[in-house]
Amino acid sequence: MLETSRRRVLGALNSRYIYGRVPLLHTVIFIIEMAITMRLIAKFNSCYAVKPVLTTMITNAVLGGIADTVAQSLTAIKTRRKTLPSTNNPHAVNNGGNPLISIELTDLKEKPASLGSLVPTTTNGPPPFDFERLTRFMAYGFLMAPVQFQWFGFLSRTFPISKTRGTIPAMQRVAMDQLIFAPIGLGIFFTFMTIAEGGGKRAVFKKFQDVYLPALRANYMVWPAVQILNFRTVPIQFQIPFVSTVGIAWTAYLSLTNSADEE
Repeated sequence: MLETSRRRVLGALNSRYIYGRVPLLHTVIFIIEMAITMRLIAKFNSCYAVKPVLTTMITNAVLGGIADTVAQSLTAIKTRRKTLPSTNNPHAVNNGGNPLISIELTDLKEKPASLGSLVPTTTNGPPPFDFERLTRFMAYGFLMAPVQFQWFGFLSRTFPISKTRGTIPAMQRVAMDQLIFAPIGLGIFFTFMTIAEGGGKRAVFKKFQDVYLPALRANYMVWPAVQILNFRTVPIQFQIPFVSTVGIAWTAYLSLTNSADEE
């Protein structure tokens, strides 16, 4: 009975939209994740002082979940837009071309999802929220945090920054990070995701063949500048959360890249 009720609730949420375009379930999950993040921010310093690695792992997991939720929401909104009429949208209110000023949900009389699926099955409808995919991204962030923690500590000890000498050590850290950790970390990401999705060696090889180099090129367009700011100005205890926060957009990009390759 509990499983049936859960499926009905998720199915009903998946068929509802804010402004006729933004999926309600994705929005609810995002709000919950942001509430958890606000709580973590309030407690971060005290928790980090006692258990720095565990605090970083939990923070990374939550931020990774936010990134994937953003990616799934963007996909759902884009797909939903394709299914709506380009003009005379029955759910829209025409205010001289202005955006909707009220929340419009789909017809509440629509039938809920069937018990065998989380959302109503349609040929062109937006995809349902993928909780397994969300779990994979949170698990990846959780498991990678100790590696990042040790790596950032190594960079801090090897290239110490002082008041009189800051720019050169920061550049040295960025060079080491981008030449060594970035390509390895990206490889670990695609390998982990492919295996977690049930793929084998052939699937991992194909993933690298299709998306690794484009993702690595995108990495070098974004992260050197971010890491210079990070290593130069951010205290070491906040460096991984800072990277993870800025990395919400980056991880969302990786999530879209990873899912696009699957499709």
